[in-house]
Amino acid sequence: MNENGNKRREWVKNAAIIFLTVMLLLTFFSNTIMNYSLPEVAVKYVQSGSITAQIRGTGTVESDDPYEIKVNETRKVESVLVREGDVVQKGDPLFLMSEKESTELEAVKNELKTREEALETAKDSLNAKYDELSSAMISLQKEILGLSDTTHSQEAIQNAQNGVSASMAEYQSRIDAADAEVAKYQKAVDDLNLQISQLDTLNNQLNYAFPDTNEQQDRLNKAERELNADPVKNALDKISQYNERIAEYEATIAERNEGRIVGWQEVSGGDAIPIYSVSDEDFELAKANLDRYNELKREQQKIVDNKEAKEAYDKKYKEYSDAVKALEDARNSVENHKNSIAVNISNMRLELDEKNKALEDAREAKAQLLADISWEMDMSDPTRGMNAIRKEIANLREDVAQRQEEVSEQMEVVRKEEENALGLTIEAPISGTISNINIVAGNDTTAGSAIATMLPEGAGFTMSFSVTNDQARQLNPGIQADLVNSWRYGDMTITLSAIRPDPQNPSTNRLLVFDVEGDVTAGQSLSVSVGDRSANYDMVVPNSAIREDSNGTFVLQVESKSSPLGTRYTAVRVDVEVVASDDTQSAVTGALYTYSSYVITTSDKPVTAGQLVRLADN
Repeated sequence: MNENGNKRREWVKNAAIIFLTVMLLLTFFSNTIMNYSLPEVAVKYVQSGSITAQIRGTGTVESDDPYEIKVNETRKVESVLVREGDVVQKGDPLFLMSEKESTELEAVKNELKTREEALETAKDSLNAKYDELSSAMISLQKEILGLSDTTHSQEAIQNAQNGVSASMAEYQSRIDAADAEVAKYQKAVDDLNLQISQLDTLNNQLNYAFPDTNEQQDRLNKAERELNADPVKNALDKISQYNERIAEYEATIAERNEGRIVGWQEVSGGDAIPIYSVSDEDFELAKANLDRYNELKREQQKIVDNKEAKEAYDKKYKEYSDAVKALEDARNSVENHKNSIAVNISNMRLELDEKNKALEDAREAKAQLLADISWEMDMSDPTRGMNAIRKEIANLREDVAQRQEEVSEQMEVVRKEEENALGLTIEAPISGTISNINIVAGNDTTAGSAIATMLPEGAGFTMSFSVTNDQARQLNPGIQADLVNSWRYGDMTITLSAIRPDPQNPSTNRLLVFDVEGDVTAGQSLSVSVGDRSANYDMVVPNSAIREDSNGTFVLQVESKSSPLGTRYTAVRVDVEVVASDDTQSAVTGALYTYSSYVITTSDKPVTAGQLVRLADN
């Protein structure tokens, strides 16, 4: 009995020992078990350092001013004498054309021949009618001379006789004089109309085309590039930027010195301490940044105060101002020319009104003359029908005059076509490089179309690509860009010449425009990096630590807290602003502390703010 009781007590004792042992093991290893379930993170201390910003992009090289070689007629190309990429001088032969006249010139000459034949036919008809009229006049004269004195009065016979025979030459002379008077004023009207038309065309060209101020514009562009590249100009721009930052920090310091209280914070013992509008951290940061920017400003001021550099800058600035004035003077000259043309047109229109009035008077005088002659001739014998003949003559004369005018107009068309006709060769209108050839031997040209494109000698090349507004703010015109994989290209210099709004995304992006010089051709694709300015920053973190969501940019800072079971690590969100970046790290501002805060760079699982984590063994 006692033996059984001893065995039972022994069993209970052993069970208790095992239970306590297990509980003790679970208590000691609970922290290790939990840690293995947490995300493992790598961290990096926030530290000070320098950032060298690099912006990369790819663009296509374009020529500043391509020149198209056009023809104004249809001709067959016998031979192409150049190839794309050839460098030619002004006057060098480019294309050999067929000797056959162009289709357009043949057409206008055929039309001229048709109109000349029609004019000759009209003149023959007019001469025949004059013969008919002369014959009728002679017959009437003979009848009048054969009448007795008792049939008609001597005065009537004398008048009829004078009107038919003695006055025929006078009639014709008077008609020719009237025709000459009408032709004189008609020519004056035509000449004035032609001059007004030419001035109207020139005025329209000046109104709808840009004035020819390329030389002045090139001078201004060059002066502007040299001014923007000047170290004093860059120093003045930087001083302006530093002054803005200095003003901000001075305002922050002044606001803290005023001691404006925005609230109270309760502390132990029931007391309260004031909360200032500017915190201690912001106050200290503002003082440090104020000293740093004042030092930067003094460094740039040394550049500005350099006498030789300042004189060079003033010289470039004067050249820029003179170029601006020269461009304005050139454009004003065009406006004065337009005003002069307008005055000439106005005066010519007044003169045209006078000539039109004189022409109308001459035509009325001619009509009155013909009516008087017709009446005098009809006095001899109204039944002869010479009035009808004279009407036919008048119509034929008008027909001849109209056809003569048509022939004159067509002759002018032929003259212009012959002046514009191509020779056997098409020569280079300028010196430069052949960039494109749009036709091959054996093909016909098309009037008004470009058969080749040239790049003028000395013309520059440009390229561009789009970047964000933040990236653009890091750059200034005048800095040099570096070629990516430069070993693949020849020697060339690439300079940032302008920063413009991106037409595709004007609110968020800017277009970087580069001048390209050296061994380069239009259409070539280039990848470049730009922006090698280095600056020191108080807080620098790896790029892998930067995170972003709908609420903005932030990092996850690791905070530690001791517990009975060991140290616990928690990921805490800290909002930051990225002020500069390069390929590996970024400068930030926010509630972080240099060399005391460390941030998460990588993790083996997704990590969110407030989550417990474990640190990786570094």
